[in-house]
Amino acid sequence: MTQMPIESIRDVRAHLAEVVERADRDDLPTVITRRGKEVAAVVSIEVLRKYQQWEEREINRIIDERMANRSAGIPIEDVMKETLARSE
Repeated sequence: MTQMPIESIRDVRAHLAEVVERADRDDLPTVITRRGKEVAAVVSIEVLRKYQQWEEREINRIIDERMANRSAGIPIEDVMKETLARSE
């Protein structure tokens, strides 16, 4: 797997068009840092849409799983927390 570039927000500002082009053309995300902490990433729109589709499928799967076992009501907040925890 190719190593993702990691750049400070200051560096990204200096060549944002290149960072976006790299994500789009080469499908290579760039991790953005602020004060040394990873805070964001520039990814292609395709990657973002795939993630959103996966997230929706995962939420629906958990809801279906919970609906099949109606023994205890589970708040939607707990379902969301569980979904997010599984993606880490």
